[in-house]
Amino acid sequence: MGQFELSEPPSDVISAVKFAPGSSTRLLVSSWDRHVYLYDTHEESGGKLIAKFEHRAPVLDVCWGKDENEAFSAGLDWDVKRINLETGEQTVLSSHGAGVKSVVYSLDHKVLVSASWDSTLHIHFPSKPSHTPNTIHLPNKPFSLSSTETKLVVAMAARAVNIYDLKSLALLASQSSQGPPNNLEVEPWQRRESSMKFMTRAVACMPDDAGYASSSIEGRIAVEWFDPSEQSQARKYAFKCHRQQQDGVDVVYPVNALTFHPVHGTFASGGGDGVVALWDGLAKRRIRQYQRYNSSIASLSFSSDGKYLAVGISPGFEDAKNDVVDGVVKVFIREMGEAEAKGKGAK
Repeated sequence: MGQFELSEPPSDVISAVKFAPGSSTRLLVSSWDRHVYLYDTHEESGGKLIAKFEHRAPVLDVCWGKDENEAFSAGLDWDVKRINLETGEQTVLSSHGAGVKSVVYSLDHKVLVSASWDSTLHIHFPSKPSHTPNTIHLPNKPFSLSSTETKLVVAMAARAVNIYDLKSLALLASQSSQGPPNNLEVEPWQRRESSMKFMTRAVACMPDDAGYASSSIEGRIAVEWFDPSEQSQARKYAFKCHRQQQDGVDVVYPVNALTFHPVHGTFASGGGDGVVALWDGLAKRRIRQYQRYNSSIASLSFSSDGKYLAVGISPGFEDAKNDVVDGVVKVFIREMGEAEAKGKGAK
């Protein structure tokens, strides 16, 4: 199937692309150029930039809120913000003690979680302005967040992974409303050690709430299941990917992005090699690999109906050059064939 390039892309490195939960055409993009962009990807040829929202510092993540008029952002200004996408109004919900790497919103529990390099999570209830955000102290610096209807997965430094029960977390936080710092003593549902030897770059939960995939800077992806039973844990595995043969040498690239297909449960990965690949995690097979883009894959997002895949590309600085060359920061929208992301079954 075809793909097209979004017009008016960010001017600096892309940190996240996120399709709206209830729409297959509204897309949020956050960037190091200190803006969050809102597009309608199909309103006209090349999509339409509906609005852009300026921040004080580079934006490291963005997510959708309770509907298509609400978003939340996080970045190097240390703030977690709510953005009214209709009016452009920005409200600071909390401030961390360092840059904020990730934000996720749970529609089921109406809770927003932010993860900062100060080794804390903040728990917010955006619909309850009187609630003081809770602080959960983490054992290590967080790198990536992902959630399902029932779980929150926090991937951290030192190969640590904490998995929280979202219902219990939301309940405990909602009952605690004293003033700052409002620390919340909560034990993770599970503590795990990553199956990979090197730093985790991304984590993404399966849409069926069964488990998650995580990726590392060393060209590997691990697939794991939540079920703590011995039988289920024996199914977990990791594999090599996003490597290129150059002059007989295996060059290894970081796997920067992961996203699950909402219908078929397969997942896409994007690497510093500029390649997007589709995988069947259950059958342990690669479904397909697309042509190489001319820059590192920064972020990926499937639309809620699985018909489109947004691909954000920008320099990953794997070549140790720190300048952003004009024209290499782009967002592509790939139209998915009906069975393009369907699993192939076991060999």
